[in-house]
Amino acid sequence: MTAATGPSPTQTDRGHATLIYNANAGGSGHCTPEDLVGVLHGLGFKPVCRATTSEDELQEALATAQGPVFVAGGDGTVRAVALQLAGRPDVVLGIVPMGTANNVARTLGIQGSPLDILASYGTAQVQPFDLGRVTAPWGQDVFLEACGCGAFADVLAEYDPESGKSPLRAVQALTTALTSFDPPPLSLTVDGQTAPPTAFALLEVMNTRATGPRLRLATHADPSDGQLDVVRIDAGGREGLLAYLAALARDEFDALSSVESSRAAVVDIPYSGQAFHIDAEVRPPMPSVTGVVRVEAWPGALQVLVPEQGEG
Repeated sequence: MTAATGPSPTQTDRGHATLIYNANAGGSGHCTPEDLVGVLHGLGFKPVCRATTSEDELQEALATAQGPVFVAGGDGTVRAVALQLAGRPDVVLGIVPMGTANNVARTLGIQGSPLDILASYGTAQVQPFDLGRVTAPWGQDVFLEACGCGAFADVLAEYDPESGKSPLRAVQALTTALTSFDPPPLSLTVDGQTAPPTAFALLEVMNTRATGPRLRLATHADPSDGQLDVVRIDAGGREGLLAYLAALARDEFDALSSVESSRAAVVDIPYSGQAFHIDAEVRPPMPSVTGVVRVEAWPGALQVLVPEQGEG
């Protein structure tokens, strides 16, 4: 990933900053909003802490945000804030991961305790962060991590993370589905090139390296390269349950013989009513509807702060 040239806003402008805090995040017990505000004061900011409980409140909080916006929470909170800031080059996003998976932060190499990460933003650099745009029969969507159809989307449609998150249970459900999923053939069009019809047990268009319960399906994804990673599993040559579990554990998913991965700016997926997911949200099946799901990279939709290597 290539950082933008020039100093970070946090190096030249120690003015206003906004802190969005999710008290329900998995790591929220490790620090309080007061702790985080204290760190921002120590960096020279004048922070405003906003604990939002609805999309309307979040939109109101960010509409007049000045300076960097720091979001302390999990991937769901990061997504909600990012969608409000998308396309606003004047606002920089700083992520303080406090969730279970933290897929976005991990892709950026941001790991550690919330207070240490926040402190590291004092010398962070700004870099672009792409998003994905989706135009489909159900409407339009934007994603940070991934969208797709096949086994994972079907499992997600049945699996309700809000009823009790279990990464192990989710991985087991996915790998079990991969061994028995019977998908119809699809003719993908990738950057204008249409491929022969193929049945895919899994079809994911990735922006980050992982999605869902830390499923690292795109080992080398780079959300600042202006492209998306298209990951698919050929249903006809799929491996067994243990092979997928072992590959995920070794972070070598794309090395499996049944897995094909490539990068593209635009992907067209034939739609015949199948379930899709947009990050952790499900777009339910519409069996009587046909059409095309177009997925496009939105280069540099966000500006994000990334601590220097090893600081977070």
